[in-house]
Amino acid sequence: MFNLNDRKAVVTGAGSGIGRSIAKLLAARGAAVHVLDIGEDAAREVAQEIRREGGTATAHACNVAVQADVLAAFDAIGPLGILVNNAGIAHIGKADNTAEGDFDRVMAVNVKGVYNCLHAAIPQLRTNGGGVIVNMASVAAWVGVAERFAYSTAKGAVMAMTLSVAKDYLRDGIRCNSISPGRVHTPFVDGFLAKNYPGREGEMFEKLSKTQPIGRMAQPDEVAALALYLCSDEASFITGSDYPIDGGFITLNG
Repeated sequence: MFNLNDRKAVVTGAGSGIGRSIAKLLAARGAAVHVLDIGEDAAREVAQEIRREGGTATAHACNVAVQADVLAAFDAIGPLGILVNNAGIAHIGKADNTAEGDFDRVMAVNVKGVYNCLHAAIPQLRTNGGGVIVNMASVAAWVGVAERFAYSTAKGAVMAMTLSVAKDYLRDGIRCNSISPGRVHTPFVDGFLAKNYPGREGEMFEKLSKTQPIGRMAQPDEVAALALYLCSDEASFITGSDYPIDGGFITLNG
């Protein structure tokens, strides 16, 4: 099961966290993975790690918010079979205290970045006879999360784009789904706690963990396992769906 031999996969934001885990797992299942990240060193390090473990990977420095960067990267990669739109940034704030520049920055990466990659990849997926797209949404697209105005707006757009693409490209053999994680323990979380709660990292980590009814954060590998399923032929009857992986956050809170 979950054999991705002879598939070419692109994973954005793959230099760390969830993207890194997805890139590594797809490669372990046989895909030739193209690791895209705004940080060239991070992308190269993940690609090297995959190759050391016997997989096939190529690193690309790419700012998904800049269409010229994306088009150049996808042109170099050529026809692909899998796209995982994982790149994204976070922001904390409400509607009245989110600065215009911060709002624009979140939209540029989390919304336009997904559009740019879809715009570049879909013609190549068509050339390849079809394929799979997985977009990273969030529980913030489903429920109200305090002080996540711009982020929630962006992830709601990602979910809507998923439905639109799934509908528009059924006849081209392209499946498109999304994943909505709850809190995931990534380097971003550790950096956020160190910056905002120095000396209280452990206490705040425990508090954030307990916002998931299951009592802990997800691990990136758990999200990667869901992405692998959606990218595989075992999910060939699935398109236009969102998959929460949230420890019960959406349905069991409150």
